[in-house]
Amino acid sequence: MSAADFIDRAERDILPVLPARAPDIARLRAIAAQDGLATVTVVGKYNHGKSRLLNELMGRDTFAVADRRETQALGEAVQGAVRWLDAPGLDADVAGADDDFAQQAAWLQSDVRLFVHSAKSGELDALERRLLERLCADAQTTRRQTLLVVTQVDQMADDAELALVSAAIAAQAPGVALHPVSATRHRRGVEGGKKLLIEKSGIPALRAELGRALERVPAARACETARLWETIDGELHAARVQRQDRLDHLLLRQTNERARFEADLSAVFDKARDGLQHLLSGPGPDRALEPDTAADGFRLTVGRQERALVQVAYSKVCIQINAVLTRHGANELPAAQHTVAHSLNSVMVAVLGVSAKYRRDLRKMFFDDAGRAALIRDFTRYFELSADRVALAESVEQARVSIAEAERAQSAAAALQAQPAAG
Repeated sequence: MSAADFIDRAERDILPVLPARAPDIARLRAIAAQDGLATVTVVGKYNHGKSRLLNELMGRDTFAVADRRETQALGEAVQGAVRWLDAPGLDADVAGADDDFAQQAAWLQSDVRLFVHSAKSGELDALERRLLERLCADAQTTRRQTLLVVTQVDQMADDAELALVSAAIAAQAPGVALHPVSATRHRRGVEGGKKLLIEKSGIPALRAELGRALERVPAARACETARLWETIDGELHAARVQRQDRLDHLLLRQTNERARFEADLSAVFDKARDGLQHLLSGPGPDRALEPDTAADGFRLTVGRQERALVQVAYSKVCIQINAVLTRHGANELPAAQHTVAHSLNSVMVAVLGVSAKYRRDLRKMFFDDAGRAALIRDFTRYFELSADRVALAESVEQARVSIAEAERAQSAAAALQAQPAAG
């Protein structure tokens, strides 16, 4: 599998877990794609002599030079083992494509940055200062190097004026070495064969410093790659733990809710049995079984009176059971079992029916162990089909899927780290 294929796997498997790490994966892709080349990027504001500087460093006119906005895309040239990038000015199109190119060059592609500032502009402005601070901070963690190049020094009135500007810039960027250069002097020196002018241009000194920086690129890349993977590994581990904690919490909630429901239901059945004990333990036959005759008409017979007592006792128990179902959100039938008669769309009706006429019915429901177990089992089944429990079960499944996603991401990270480091 090629390096690009492995990075594709990283984007496919890691980014769903750590979407904020997309820039890091992109940087790893850029490092893997370098194929032994070290990338030098020139960054800075428009018309500060970036393209002219690159031409002099390369010793050939590769990048377009003009006194107007010229670089509108990411210019690129390869010379030997160095890849040179010329980005649009940072202020060319702050909210648009030009700034995207500049950011890509400075942060995604570069190994060494040449931060260019024109001496004639005086000290750094707020935009330049913020960017230089970010680049220097980045160097502390990635070891990517930034050289602060003060260009167009030939346009200063004299050395004293240049010294004042250099001092002001140095105060803004403490600890950062300044490299004053003049591309114009260097070109005149080369064309006229004037060695002193070439040396005074500062380009040879900058080339030497840049050469030393390029020698440090392989070690810097190894350091940066290790840091990126360390960060990704740490966040993947944290994500895996967090997702497992969520699953454990959901499973515990499932168990506890089920246990509370079963305990509440059992308590109601126990209470119902105690309340029905007096009614069902009375002496003599079950008078509710005595049929009424046509001659009885609407007269209150013993059978009718007994059946009424049974129905009242049954209704009281149903109210208590329904209170438990309501408290646990399990009193309504699933939508698939709904009928046109809305009053029948309840778990109570589905499990117990609408009435109980005889003592034997109550005995079977609340005193017979098998009958009681069957009712609790039916109520529990509808409890598991309630909207809240279904939503909770879906959350559990989603949590399991997210854990599998995190495990795939960790596996992808491990496989990628096992690949040879980019040089």
